[in-house]
Amino acid sequence: MSLSDRWLLPDGVDELLPPDAWTLEQMRRAMLDSYASYGYELVAPPLIEFIESLLTGTGNNLDLKTFKVTDQLTGRMMGVRADITPQVARIDSHLLKSTGVSRLCYADTVLHTRPAHTMTNRSPKQIGCELFGEPSVAADLEVMSLMLETLKLAGVKQVHIDLAHVGVYKGLIKSAELNATTEAEVFDALNRKSIPELDALAETHGSPIIEIIRDIAKLSGGIESLESIKTRIQSLTCDMAFQAISALQAFASSIQQRFPEVDLGYDFCELRGYSYHTGIMFSAYTPGFGYALAKGGRYDAIGKDFGASRPATGFSADLKTLVRLDQYQSNVPMQRVFAPMSDDLSLLDKIKVLRKTKRVVQALNAHDTSEDLGCTQSLVNDGGEWVLKDI
Repeated sequence: MSLSDRWLLPDGVDELLPPDAWTLEQMRRAMLDSYASYGYELVAPPLIEFIESLLTGTGNNLDLKTFKVTDQLTGRMMGVRADITPQVARIDSHLLKSTGVSRLCYADTVLHTRPAHTMTNRSPKQIGCELFGEPSVAADLEVMSLMLETLKLAGVKQVHIDLAHVGVYKGLIKSAELNATTEAEVFDALNRKSIPELDALAETHGSPIIEIIRDIAKLSGGIESLESIKTRIQSLTCDMAFQAISALQAFASSIQQRFPEVDLGYDFCELRGYSYHTGIMFSAYTPGFGYALAKGGRYDAIGKDFGASRPATGFSADLKTLVRLDQYQSNVPMQRVFAPMSDDLSLLDKIKVLRKTKRVVQALNAHDTSEDLGCTQSLVNDGGEWVLKDI
């Protein structure tokens, strides 16, 4: 291995350099301040935990994404978190033990064994909010509002929201009464949006439910598309799916009323978190970027394994992805002012005042120059007064 190769980062692991690191930090502060204004409390779970905690509840879906190590003190298996949501659920149920509504937010690094998609990395900076203890649509709307506020603070101008409801697929597949093998084949084909495979499965098993699932996979459009599905299943015994579509219609109507500028769509093939999501799911996109900028949804009973079965809804986003969209207008001062090396108290006072609005870099030795320090202005003693002059 060459000397230069020793310092290469692992594939899919990156770092932020100036000015992106400053931009991320500024965004993080603005977003957390916004969450606080809604009444959310900040939590900071540990980077590593015993694997039982990390893979409980929503975490079961994260097993292959989680780096695992052996704890040298106890010999037990530990994991480096791949998602902060299960940790926040543990804090709510096991530590805070609230019986009312609990609003929690976070912003920290997670680690994935593989990147989630081709336009991200293995060490995202996850930011998000979780709301526990309230099963109503009002809670989902609040979380949606926070997600849209997050994207607005990141400078994202155009937002498209894809809505889904896990109850649509769960209700249909339950009504179909398929064996486990066929059910797995339908799930896999729908997840990949493979219409030919769904056609073949519908023909093989003669199932009208699989035909409806196939038609759902091809479906696109506005709120009227939901009505067409309701019409299809009205004659079938699919109460769960029917109720899920009604819930989606009501939720979509509320979003359109509150956020008329947001483009709405539906993705009935969205099976993300199928094993733990229990209701409405949503993903946010922007033109020119092929993957979701933020995702969220309802996952009731998340805290059951931690001692309290609680309704829950939340969302999360990756700050690194939002920074690299390059849509955020940073107000971190980039111009630098050069100050000469001196113990002159009037100079030090002038520097203190200027640092409230500018970057002032003071020379540490007689050889430092404004050019070396990347400065565009300089503090110059003009008749006993320190004044700014362009270089």
